[in-house]
Amino acid sequence: MLDILLAKPVLIGLHLGFAILGIDAFLWLAGEYAAGAISIKRRMIAAVLGLIGFIGSWVIGGYYYVKYYGPLVKPIIKEGLAPWAHAIAMEAKEHIFLLIVPLAITVLLAARSSDQAIRRPAMWLAVLIAAIGLSLGAMGFIISAAARWGIAG
Repeated sequence: MLDILLAKPVLIGLHLGFAILGIDAFLWLAGEYAAGAISIKRRMIAAVLGLIGFIGSWVIGGYYYVKYYGPLVKPIIKEGLAPWAHAIAMEAKEHIFLLIVPLAITVLLAARSSDQAIRRPAMWLAVLIAAIGLSLGAMGFIISAAARWGIAG
């Protein structure tokens, strides 16, 4: 029981921390493009950090889902005051997140290019990735709140 009490918050914290790294890195990358920066090295650092952040969040979140969320948290939410939180927010989060890694790889490949025609679309794709990451964070908040309501209710 103690391992569950300790592991869950650590995994959730790491999941969130990696996601924040990904979001911040893609905002940095968008800023590099918006400022007209020509440094491919700086764009690559931002893109690689963003990709690492989202892959890290994906791996840790997946482990947490299989080990703790599915068997322990999901039933609490589904029997609690807001069962829609799993049916809508978690289901959406699971499927939307699958897009973020391929999008991040696309921007990483674009960051390597010195082609001026790629700059504006790559900037907007980096902004879109950060916005998706933020929306996933909002869904995570809804899911966490539903779990707390389920325990309290």
